[in-house]
Amino acid sequence: MSVDSLNATFAALADPTRRAILARLAQGEAGVTELAEPFAMSLPAISKHIKVLERAGLIARGREAQWRPCRLETERLQEVSGWLDRYRQIWEQRLDRLDDYLVQLQATQAGGGDPPRTGSKRDEPDPD
Repeated sequence: MSVDSLNATFAALADPTRRAILARLAQGEAGVTELAEPFAMSLPAISKHIKVLERAGLIARGREAQWRPCRLETERLQEVSGWLDRYRQIWEQRLDRLDDYLVQLQATQAGGGDPPRTGSKRDEPDPD
């Protein structure tokens, strides 16, 4: 995933209105008027949100006569999920090491010895 597409995706997801639109589209296609119903904003304002989501590759618009339905595009969300998974793995490894250290520390304190010394940094995958 390129840095530009990642930035566009996170910028689009940063707004609660756009996240709500995506949540609605997860249930199925909808037109702009239907997407605007739960919000106290004009159709042009909702259209701007839709354009941001469309430029980020999170939704696509079709055309059926007079109706222009919006639909969720899941590929970009899957790419973001994969990007986040790399960082999740790093944090899980760090938390596992912290847990191991705390278990050692508790065992040492229960036995009356010196606390364990921390070792060198373990190899971690580079997320980028």
